[in-house]
Amino acid sequence: MSENTIVAIATPIGEGSIGIIRLSGEEALDIAASMFVAKSEVKVQDIRSFSFRLGNVVNPINQVIIDEVLMSIMRGPKSYTGEDVVEINCHGGPQVVEKIIQITLSLGARLAEPGEFTKRAFLNGRLDLVQAEAVIDIIRAKTETAANIAINQLHGRLSLRLQDIKHNLVEIMAQMEASIDFPEDVGDIDYPKTRDSLNKISKKVSKMINKGKQGRVLKDGLKTVIIGRPNVGKSSLLNALLEEDRAIVTDVPGTTRDIIEEIINLEGIPLKIVDTAGIRETSDKVERIGVNIAKESLVKADLVLFMLDATCKITDDDRAILGHLKKENTIVLLNKSDVDIKHISKDDVLDLLPRYKIIDISAKEMWGLDELSQVIKEMVFGGAMKNHESDIVTRTRHLDALERTLNYVKDALSGVEQNIPVDLVVIDIRNALDSFGEITGETVTEDILDTIFSEFCIGK
Repeated sequence: MSENTIVAIATPIGEGSIGIIRLSGEEALDIAASMFVAKSEVKVQDIRSFSFRLGNVVNPINQVIIDEVLMSIMRGPKSYTGEDVVEINCHGGPQVVEKIIQITLSLGARLAEPGEFTKRAFLNGRLDLVQAEAVIDIIRAKTETAANIAINQLHGRLSLRLQDIKHNLVEIMAQMEASIDFPEDVGDIDYPKTRDSLNKISKKVSKMINKGKQGRVLKDGLKTVIIGRPNVGKSSLLNALLEEDRAIVTDVPGTTRDIIEEIINLEGIPLKIVDTAGIRETSDKVERIGVNIAKESLVKADLVLFMLDATCKITDDDRAILGHLKKENTIVLLNKSDVDIKHISKDDVLDLLPRYKIIDISAKEMWGLDELSQVIKEMVFGGAMKNHESDIVTRTRHLDALERTLNYVKDALSGVEQNIPVDLVVIDIRNALDSFGEITGETVTEDILDTIFSEFCIGK
């Protein structure tokens, strides 16, 4: 048995019109030849790459036909994995799929691990690590914007920007090492020029980090908590944003006792909306648990929608919540603002929460939501990012590596400004390159690779 040839189903498990079974490795063609009989009687080894053939999968032991299939061949290195790849398109019944996979196993293949096809594409140089991770981001994209960013990363747009910065770092390190190894021929480094180059790199990396924090929101979503005392309209707002009756709405305070979480697409921004239990002092044991969970959600939130009831004066329960708010991530919603008689206004709220963003809304009548959407967009992007900017960082792992790179670059810059020995500055530049290389996979460890590809589904 060859451990080098892997097999997996590439379509969702269960009943379907089509099931796709993927083989990759040095024995993929031989295994296919042992189980596939083409209607045209052509041999598998003679089938052209990137073409389909109609035929039957047969059990090689007793020649019993398992299914009528379409088979395609993609010979390496011009395939997804860089190896010989065979895909069998069979009928999507689980029994048929399982029988065909079992035959491939009996002929020498082994079951693929999660993400192993894409991992082989990376190891064989078909994709760098940024492009490989973009594959799973495309699959998991929650909005069109997030999908477009991932697709452009797969096509190498982010990788090109990263390679440009890497080239600049390598150039500086080469000049420094040359001045150390060949001082008589090269002479001392040009400190002012090196300082300017490091400054430019620092600004580029800083810009990528800032944009990346916004990009992470587009990929992972913005954890948004609707908070307020009972019966101010939190569940009505959730239903209005979802445009469906997801949460129970009644006139009885304390109806919501658990966390309700849904994802909505707000003009390209995925919001993980969390409707919490109303926060108030209560003797009800179950409701008190819900209140504690609501307080915990508030601490972890990226965005807080604090709701007040315009038809009531501000209560002690409202004031108790105020102490947990931060103006940088909070929008105050003055609900039920459509009624004629109101007991609080924006000015009243501003007296309590100066410089907070405050919006009049009616969750019941669904007005004020457009203004809310605009304010959220401004808070997330600050006008600094457009949806077409697709060469941005979206992964926490990448941001962490960029921040470490930036710190090393700043250390090198400080060393140059203080005229410390060049061989010490070179250490910082090399560390910066190592951290930077973790993003594209040039200096990544096996443990990190295993962690990354374990996110993938089997068959991808």
